[in-house]
Amino acid sequence: MTVGHRAAVLGSPIGHSLSPILHRTAYAALGLRDWRYDSFECTEEGLPALVETMGSEWAGLSLTMPLKRAVLPLLETVSELAVQVGSANTVVFRDGVRHGENTDVYGIVQALAETGVSAPSAVTILGGGATAASAVAAVREMGLSETTLVVREAARAAETLEVAERLGVAVAVRTFDTFGRSSVDADLIVSTLPSGAADGVADEIARGLPEKGALLDVVYSPWPTVLARAVQERGGTVVSGFSMLLHQAARQVELMTGHGEVPVEAMRAAGEAEIARRSA
Repeated sequence: MTVGHRAAVLGSPIGHSLSPILHRTAYAALGLRDWRYDSFECTEEGLPALVETMGSEWAGLSLTMPLKRAVLPLLETVSELAVQVGSANTVVFRDGVRHGENTDVYGIVQALAETGVSAPSAVTILGGGATAASAVAAVREMGLSETTLVVREAARAAETLEVAERLGVAVAVRTFDTFGRSSVDADLIVSTLPSGAADGVADEIARGLPEKGALLDVVYSPWPTVLARAVQERGGTVVSGFSMLLHQAARQVELMTGHGEVPVEAMRAAGEAEIARRSA
């Protein structure tokens, strides 16, 4: 067997990705001097051909939007969690087999746990895409069997509802036009919306959270988001999407390299420095 020493992040757009910084920092700290991590702009249409070109030197792939669901038919084996969630953000090449994993769920749970949010009593998820599906799985990991999903249109929740059914999580679907101040019946909100999408309802949502409520916003740049600032100003706990990205990347490094002791703090410092550099 040829040992793989290449990895990359694929997606579109990809220029903003912090994955190269995080993975390269991990390689350096682990002494993996012959490992290489790149980034490639790749659409759903171009994914099959690109994956087919990858030989035995490849160890793994990180996948961002819009590829997390599109990659599944290209894999020989898929973890039970990735099957349940319906998306794989990680591909590990092993013994000529392409294996799919989902580390987004791990990233969400770890990001919340390190800020003391590990046992919410109720969770509301904003958005209905692949990351929202991972958030539903995270809800289950945190010991809950139900959640609320808030979307622009009810039809947008269809795929995530299928995921919830596979996971055994009951979901109440709300739309933003009916999601008022009194509707935030949760002590944790997970926003999977793109940057700016929650700005118009930020104050309303923040007012509806209990005093010790928490928010995980998957956006990390620009930071803080309008929603994060609104929750912070009311004394709530706010978790940046960078924390989720960091922990899912650390798990990817572990899966791809086989190293169990991943240098999370070195990765955190490098990622935060890059975010600061970009915003300067």
